[in-house]
Amino acid sequence: MARKPAAKSPSTSTPDIESILKEKRVLKPPAEFAKKAHIRSFAEHKKISKAAQRNPQAYWARAAKELDWFKSWKKVLDWKPPFAKWFVGGKINISHNCLDRHLEGWRRNKAAILWEGEPGDRRTYTYQELHREVCKFANVLKESGVKKGDRVAVYMPMIPELPIALLACARIGAVHSVVFGGFSADALRDRINDAKAKVLITSDGGWRRGTAVPLKQMADDAMKGTPTITRALVVKRIGEPVHMQEGRDYWWHEAMEDASAVCPPEKLDSEHPLFILYTSGSTGKPKGVLHTTGGYLTHVAHTARLIFDLKDEDTFWCTADIGWVTGHSYVVYGLLANGATSVMYEGAPNHPANDRFWDIIERHRVTILYTAPTAIRTFMKWGDEWPNKHDLSSLRLLGTVGEPINPEAWMWYHRVIGKKRCPIVDTWWQTETGGILITPLPGAVPAKPGSCTLPFPGIDADVVTKDGKSVPPNAGGFLVLKRPWPGMLRTIYGDDARYKQQYWSEIPGMYFAGDGARRDKDGYFWVLGRIDDVMNVAGHRLSTMEIESALVSHPDVAEAAVVGRPDDMKGTAIAAFVTLEGSSKASENLKKVLRDHVAKEIGPIAKPDEIRFTDSLPKTRSGKIMRRLLRDIASGKATVGDTTTLEDYSILARLRESDEV
Repeated sequence: MARKPAAKSPSTSTPDIESILKEKRVLKPPAEFAKKAHIRSFAEHKKISKAAQRNPQAYWARAAKELDWFKSWKKVLDWKPPFAKWFVGGKINISHNCLDRHLEGWRRNKAAILWEGEPGDRRTYTYQELHREVCKFANVLKESGVKKGDRVAVYMPMIPELPIALLACARIGAVHSVVFGGFSADALRDRINDAKAKVLITSDGGWRRGTAVPLKQMADDAMKGTPTITRALVVKRIGEPVHMQEGRDYWWHEAMEDASAVCPPEKLDSEHPLFILYTSGSTGKPKGVLHTTGGYLTHVAHTARLIFDLKDEDTFWCTADIGWVTGHSYVVYGLLANGATSVMYEGAPNHPANDRFWDIIERHRVTILYTAPTAIRTFMKWGDEWPNKHDLSSLRLLGTVGEPINPEAWMWYHRVIGKKRCPIVDTWWQTETGGILITPLPGAVPAKPGSCTLPFPGIDADVVTKDGKSVPPNAGGFLVLKRPWPGMLRTIYGDDARYKQQYWSEIPGMYFAGDGARRDKDGYFWVLGRIDDVMNVAGHRLSTMEIESALVSHPDVAEAAVVGRPDDMKGTAIAAFVTLEGSSKASENLKKVLRDHVAKEIGPIAKPDEIRFTDSLPKTRSGKIMRRLLRDIASGKATVGDTTTLEDYSILARLRESDEV
């Protein structure tokens, strides 16, 4: 169904956030898919969700029983707001659940990881082989002085040694802190020092767009200011000479030579810390999000099985780097706990050509693809001819993660990649939530392009005003969680006060996600983006995401980012940064056409005051647009705050010189 333009000022608007973009298309789960799915109908989904709403602790306890526990828990949840403990008294080990328990049957010879390097080299690890490598490296860590509770920093490219390192840490009860391999030496140093890490695991380098990334060199620079690091273990990946400091630096392959392949898993308390993952803040001081063991694994294993409808024959590819939470949860832990086959790729999607992803899918016969809306919009820009060169018939399910997906990108993904036969799970969650919270179940829930649909069973989400009252249907508000959930962060590492202030003080008694959203008459959630990406234009609080969606729905636009800049008349003016499709040409006339298009799709209030055409947008290495930097540019300010996640600094200079209205 075609999208119907919204009225200029909906009667259901609230003073908080005005939702003005309407999407009317509904796509039911394909009958063939639903027939074989774990959850097969909307009625079944509704029944499960109602039961979970009545007794969420019983629901999550059943999910936890799908795992192997050394000792069962005495209490499902100990909730002293805002601090939670899940499966209190239970003893468990994540490495055991991801590896050992699969060795008793046929899965021991099943591929656990299918890895491909950017230059084209490949490795496959069966569960049996992965178990052996993890046990050996766990013993290397022990020999390096790592004990239960010690922190281990990990700074690596997307190579198999990365998940091996994580699973080895989990096996002995060490707390891992992965720092994305694209971060600078300063960012690595700050994260090591905040966690007081004892050991650093790194690599001589990695490959990105045909260029060697000198990770060991950056690690050396970082370690000049990290007094707690006693040892660095270095994987030989690119083979170029690197500095190795005697007594501190050791080659991974040499340390592994004589290591024993026997390492029983530690029986850890359910609340034993599993990992710290740092998220960037606008202040420049990253937050160390702390996740623990039993609740986190229950959440990611259970959501992976139901949301991706995992079957034993599936080959699952989550394209996220393990340096981000998506990689932790749905490349490593959630997938391996289910005995699935997880695909890993080291490099860029356009090396050596724009069809690298589709080539990987064709060769490995990938059945489930989970990627980011930014990547999807990039693929749209590159053109249909690249995926159309390849046989993508193995795909049966598609997913999106990382930010709201605009309806036109959703429909392109459905039509060009899924060939109109693959359901799409549009998932909403965060580093802090550990696992997916709002999502369709693909065999049961009809999809609406651009909506992450309904809360996962056992999740109590709502859209509220600042005083915590639920807003009416189609009114914008603040996306909150009203009850604890197993995968939730336990605190900000070393800073309980910041944890309380950051997540639990904005709307009393509720976890505030930082996102705006609306729910439609069917209860479907539409995430409007970060609250700090909401603009107050002439008294209307407008979501940047909705205006971006309207721009991208025009055939000449590949990607768009919208921000507000100060304006004497309106308070805030709308500035749009637009990347065009390959054959389209920037012009003054096209600016007018695009303004009129937004007015038609949404209403005149949303018409951009300023449009700048650009060849690319500033993004984090995980693909998210850095709108904070665009606000600085639109306002004529110098760039401030944390820019460690920015992938290409040259973009900023080009944007400052870009064409202005």
